[in-house]
Amino acid sequence: MSTLKAVRGTRDLLPPETALWNRIETTARQVFARYNFGEIRTPIFEDTSLFARSVGEETDIVSKEMYTWEDRARAQSEKPQSLTLRPENTAGVVRAYIEHKLGETGQLQKLFYIGPQFRRERPQKGRYRQFWQIGAEAIGPPSAGSESPLRDAEILEMLATFLDELGIAGWTLELNSVGSAADRARYNDTLRAALVPLAPQMCVDCQRRAVTNPLRVLDCKVPEDQPIIETLPKIGDSLGQESIDHFAAVTAALQAAGVPYHLNPRLVRGLDYYTRTTFEFTHGGLGAQNALLGGGRYDGLSESIGGPKAPGIGFAMGLDRLVLTLQAKEADQSSAPPQGAKADAYIAPLGESLNAPALTLARELRRAGFRIELGDGSFRLKKSFEAADKTARHIVILGEDELQSGILTVKDFASGLQTKVPRAELPSMLAKPMAQ
Repeated sequence: MSTLKAVRGTRDLLPPETALWNRIETTARQVFARYNFGEIRTPIFEDTSLFARSVGEETDIVSKEMYTWEDRARAQSEKPQSLTLRPENTAGVVRAYIEHKLGETGQLQKLFYIGPQFRRERPQKGRYRQFWQIGAEAIGPPSAGSESPLRDAEILEMLATFLDELGIAGWTLELNSVGSAADRARYNDTLRAALVPLAPQMCVDCQRRAVTNPLRVLDCKVPEDQPIIETLPKIGDSLGQESIDHFAAVTAALQAAGVPYHLNPRLVRGLDYYTRTTFEFTHGGLGAQNALLGGGRYDGLSESIGGPKAPGIGFAMGLDRLVLTLQAKEADQSSAPPQGAKADAYIAPLGESLNAPALTLARELRRAGFRIELGDGSFRLKKSFEAADKTARHIVILGEDELQSGILTVKDFASGLQTKVPRAELPSMLAKPMAQ
């Protein structure tokens, strides 16, 4: 019988790597809370039409990458419903905004999410078929200021703060405007005409996109196509005055806040719902696929799926990319494990009759906030020391003498010192920094 393994394109996340994932998620929650964002949790699958109508039928996500099936668990008289594992979360958040009538509050809704997404694409480093994203959306009626360029700048400033607090230095903010729906339509016509003589020289995907959705040609990553793409008209030349003014206000606010950015006239992002401001944060340590996160404004998305006018802006970041970046950063620094990598103490009962008192001691220390590993009284003392040295900073020996006297034997593995510590003083002793 063959051994079962995780499906290709998926993976198990194990300790100690999950500690890094938790650090990223905790930092995100802390930073987003300071900007008054609240968490939303949407289903991991939605009606397929939600993504076709919002993301765009001619995008690679909808045409090639979605996991879709027919749900036959309905009444016999009903047509089977087409369902799709979510390939991205913005559409689901906007659907929830409409369904729960959040626009009727008259307030700007600032929502963030953390969870898995699914795309059927070729797995590679930092890219999986099940992948985790952190994202946020600021959406609401125009009367709540949702169209303001200040919203765009605030989101970008929040992301700069998040990356800085994670310790990711050297990021670059790539910025562009794709204009209004009318601007995009005008540019699409210009681009389609320019591609007529050029598309036959490009990859098969670009030949198809040149007809169905010319803007997607700018997303092409085929190296041989890049010199041709560089000759194409730029979207900035098709922007109306209102879009020009909006983008100028965004960049002015970023300059005032001290957030550096780089204008990239080729940046259009891969989803059809984007309007006006689009952006990516990139990092040189990731190679060719260097985007840490990206997003943009989507002022017509709510109307496209049957909702009220609700301009918005949002982003999504892949946790896999952030983890790779932080791992590379830590590999460049000291190879010594961080203080939090091991438990604060290993409780070693000397005999099975002391298992219950050992659990009581472990409970006291855990409730005081310490990370504790609990041994077993059946272990020989040598085995306890070996297990403790691998998993904890200290070993706390609990024998009959220690139990009766209340004086515990504690060894600090970093310094090698073994001391007697009154039980009441054990928490303060464990709280001391590691010996260097």
